[in-house]
Amino acid sequence: MKHFTKLLLTMVVAMGLATGIVANDTKAATHNVSILTADNSDGKITPKTISAAFEKAGFFINDNRDMTAPWARQCKAGTKNFTTVDYDVYNLFTIFKKDVVVSLAKKYANIGLFSPMSMSIWTKKGSKTISVASLSAAAMAEIMGVPADDAELIAYAKLVKETLKAALPNAKEEKVTYEMKEPEGPLVSTAQGKMDPDADWEEVKDKFQADFEQALIPAMFINAGFNDLNYDMEESGSQAFTFYDVYSICYLEVIYTVSKTHPEAGAFAPCSMYMYQKKGTNTMEIGFPSVYNWIASLAIEDKASHDVLIMAQKKMEDILEKLTSKTLVAEE
Repeated sequence: MKHFTKLLLTMVVAMGLATGIVANDTKAATHNVSILTADNSDGKITPKTISAAFEKAGFFINDNRDMTAPWARQCKAGTKNFTTVDYDVYNLFTIFKKDVVVSLAKKYANIGLFSPMSMSIWTKKGSKTISVASLSAAAMAEIMGVPADDAELIAYAKLVKETLKAALPNAKEEKVTYEMKEPEGPLVSTAQGKMDPDADWEEVKDKFQADFEQALIPAMFINAGFNDLNYDMEESGSQAFTFYDVYSICYLEVIYTVSKTHPEAGAFAPCSMYMYQKKGTNTMEIGFPSVYNWIASLAIEDKASHDVLIMAQKKMEDILEKLTSKTLVAEE
């Protein structure tokens, strides 16, 4: 029996969080995405030096992926909707701090939505600056549906901010010209698959994930990373989950299109999708932040960006709906 649900999280976030972004006036909501920009006339700040700063701070670097090369290949090949590359540098940077995630997972099973968390690093063509975009603690709390004043989550975001400032000396916070919009749909999309209780859970999981990875290919999604969070949880003594895996999913045309007007969109890409089974259950829980976060947080208005985001959202929903429509079984 199919169990496909979407969770609409509309929690009001406290205005006083120390996230590093200040609203333009008391009526405006705190922006979800923070942008730090530093002078880089000497070219000393690079995606590699930023990555090194996070490694020094104890973060696990999931990926630091140059997007300009694949974009250029698509443009050269004459792929529809790919025209020019507007950046000298554009990297999607995904990270998480294992000990913090393990601790947060004890309270919030959906911490995988931001494990890894995403950032974009960019320099526009001809520019002498470098910028990094990241999500605030308030945004992560809202999307996860957890208390906005969770001290551990706030401290986590503060560490990210401090590390960014160390990586980008003398960086300044950019103030965007747009105001966030109300979400058009649910902030998190979830699916639930009933697992055959008589089969080996590992074989069921492997079969499902093989089918999932195969389904990504014709739909034009890219599997940009994979993390076994349960390994770290078990190492710390936690036995809450049978398994807990997180995929990093990217869609090349989506980030190419949206980044033309909103380079800070990389704060949402790649998308982290969790798949877990809690011990004592026969269900696989799946969830990922929806594209409605992009549209609302970045106040996306242009048709090209809106259309490609909705297209990707529907494709992923269709994949999960099909894969969870029947009881999940092991390979026959």
